[in-house]
Amino acid sequence: MPIDPALVGRRWGPFRYTVGLEKLREYASAISGGMPNLGLSGLPEDVHPVLHDEGAAARGPYHGVIAFPTFAVTFAITPFGAAVLDPALGVDLLRLVHAGQDFEFLEVLRPGDVLTTHGELVEVSMRGRHEVLVVRTESVNQHGRTAVRGLFTGLVRG
Repeated sequence: MPIDPALVGRRWGPFRYTVGLEKLREYASAISGGMPNLGLSGLPEDVHPVLHDEGAAARGPYHGVIAFPTFAVTFAITPFGAAVLDPALGVDLLRLVHAGQDFEFLEVLRPGDVLTTHGELVEVSMRGRHEVLVVRTESVNQHGRTAVRGLFTGLVRG
């Protein structure tokens, strides 16, 4: 059954996420080819210390460890997940494929940041036989400043 375009404007959230230092380190390891949860490898030498080393990062331009930009997906995708699981949309998860994601970064993410994310269905359309849904997200930090905006696009194969 097709997604009802009248559902554009439907919202999900708030979802709260606290950024942890170890999660940032694990992410830095994972994106650089390591296996952080298995303890089998350390970080490759070319991973910038600002992403994992508290001492080196404290002497750097951000005065502490910061998140790799795409770390934002770990929390910003939550409203998209809620959308595709929402019975009102009726998304067939077996036919759903990732069609895109875009981020706008407005604040540096740091350990201890508390992010509150909301999402809104902003588009339902067709591409040939396939349905497309787009969820826009906004994540606000504990200081009330928007840290990340995201667009998550899913395609339901027709």
